[in-house]
Amino acid sequence: MKIGYARVSTKDQSLDLQEDALKKVGCKTIYSECVSGAKMDRLKLHEMINQLRKGDVVIVWKLDRLGRSLRDLVSLMSTLQDLGVGFKSLQDNIDTTTPIGKLNFHLFAALAEFERDIISERTKAGLAAARARGRKGGRPKGLSKKAKDKARLAESLYKERERSISEICEYLSISKPTLYRYLRNRGVKIGT
Repeated sequence: MKIGYARVSTKDQSLDLQEDALKKVGCKTIYSECVSGAKMDRLKLHEMINQLRKGDVVIVWKLDRLGRSLRDLVSLMSTLQDLGVGFKSLQDNIDTTTPIGKLNFHLFAALAEFERDIISERTKAGLAAARARGRKGGRPKGLSKKAKDKARLAESLYKERERSISEICEYLSISKPTLYRYLRNRGVKIGT
């Protein structure tokens, strides 16, 4: 059975184009949702995966509608393969129901993994070269001027004991861990 999956990221976008294309190629069931691809909670995608049966073919309008990243796509393709389910992307000319389609997809996945490894190696080499020249990476130690000002105010409010920790955090628009970090930075003994 041909099963479609359509996704848009925001409510301002329309699913019509994708759904029309999926219906045109014969999808009897279409799972549609409006959710960012970066979100892990894509309920309709998970619902679709749970309903898949051997021999089904999942069809999307474009590959980026299905996965957040190449790693995510490769993982999803592995799941589909384990279930005995094919995959087609209409705009990207990917069709894993054919041997050449499977090969092409695996080649892209291998190239993407190779690219990630090369980027990682370059980053490590760059950091090592910077260290060899005496540079240190990472965030500077201590607090910025703005944070120091907030830390002074946090210390004052904390020592007054007129507001609760939650009220101080809300007043300063900071989290509790940030408040405690500010207080420690000012040398304030917490809990006394």
